[in-house]
Amino acid sequence: MKTLMVFIKSFLVVILLSKFTACNFAPGSYPYAETYELNYSEEEVKTAINKFKQEHPEYIVPKVTIDGKATWDLVDEQSKEPNHWYIVYFYYPKENQIILTWTRPAEKGKTIFAFVSINEGLTLGNWKEINKDFSRSDKKQEKKKFEERILNKIKEKL
Repeated sequence: MKTLMVFIKSFLVVILLSKFTACNFAPGSYPYAETYELNYSEEEVKTAINKFKQEHPEYIVPKVTIDGKATWDLVDEQSKEPNHWYIVYFYYPKENQIILTWTRPAEKGKTIFAFVSINEGLTLGNWKEINKDFSRSDKKQEKKKFEERILNKIKEKL
């Protein structure tokens, strides 16, 4: 009986430890991204993003720095390695936040659009991953803000 109790307690400890540490072993480059499937080709989505930014230049990221050194523009671009993400940045001027997103082709005629993380301020290196570093209520609020300000407006362009 004592052996069974030790086994059960050990089992519960392992379950609890895995629950709290499993997020540290998530696979892939962007394991905590919030993804949205759009029923349009990636080219159509990229075009809609560009139109959105032309019509709403306040969402274009101003010049950024790292450690207060030289400034430069964060440009939307195809990732180098691996070459299957199109990286897109947005800016929330009121909150002074940079939003990192990406697109990637899905099955024929569909695209995955992902909300990855938020950088506080225009100095890079203050990133928080949307599905890892925010509390449940903050995460819900940030996703809603992203959907209302950016995603839904891009969908209107499609």
